[in-house]
Amino acid sequence: MSKSIEIIGTESLGVRGLSCFVKVGKRRILIDPGVALGYIRHGLLPHPLQVAEGERVRQRIIEALTEATDVVFSHFHGDHVPLRKANPYQLAIRHLPVTFQNVCCWSKSMDSLGEKMKQRAQDLRELLGPNFHVAEGLSAGPMTFSKAMPHGAKGSNRGTVMMTRINLGDKVFLHTSDIQLLDSATVDFIIAWQADIVLAAGPPLYIETLTDELRTVAWQNALRLATTVDILILDHHLMRDRQGLKWLDALSAEAGKQVYCAADFMGRKRLLLEAERAALYETMPVPASWHEDYAQGLIHAGEEESEHNH
Repeated sequence: MSKSIEIIGTESLGVRGLSCFVKVGKRRILIDPGVALGYIRHGLLPHPLQVAEGERVRQRIIEALTEATDVVFSHFHGDHVPLRKANPYQLAIRHLPVTFQNVCCWSKSMDSLGEKMKQRAQDLRELLGPNFHVAEGLSAGPMTFSKAMPHGAKGSNRGTVMMTRINLGDKVFLHTSDIQLLDSATVDFIIAWQADIVLAAGPPLYIETLTDELRTVAWQNALRLATTVDILILDHHLMRDRQGLKWLDALSAEAGKQVYCAADFMGRKRLLLEAERAALYETMPVPASWHEDYAQGLIHAGEEESEHNH
């Protein structure tokens, strides 16, 4: 049986998001085809080096969409879905291949969404027409979808997400989306689902208002998962600053086995560009007009990236 897991874009791979492409049999399943770059961080717009990485991830998502038989939307935040009103660093609906409308879509429901998120969901539903399916609690082929789970701590104002379980034949892969390990009942559910490989958003340690209590909950939940599943991959919010790397290394030591970030799992160099944004501006200064020129399509991001790599 043909099968593979490719994590396309997330924080240790240089962008915001949690997109991955799973091949099993004749199915080509693209989960969360979105990408973003933290719009303002440390008072700075994305460095051109980040923008170049974002372009590369966007292009890979578009390529994967031309192959995809199925696409999954775990929720409607701008780093997880294509947007009608995208900023210059996100994936816009107008960039999607024409074949996108023929792909079978499995989506989180629109229940309890605010107006902004509801509009994003409706934009995608209009685009996909009868191929747009609300999937919470359903199964389709090798895929099973969870009911709505908390985005972070239960009762937070970040809403809910849908998790996707994919039976690969000899292994089970689980994309948990933005759970952040902050709700123990969600982790109980994941363990009961008996996945072998779990890809999850880790806790947002970079947010100073994240309480010590929640940091402890996240650590305990991560440790439970690490010692239960064969392969645990933690990324996304966790890798938005360098604390995430130390936390992951400490978790691996405590669990007595490697816990991966996406770059580790994919055999790539860790590329925490958002964490390094301020340093990038210092070592590679950016002209004042650069972002405006980029937004108007007058310049491209490749030059800085090529200098950095050489």
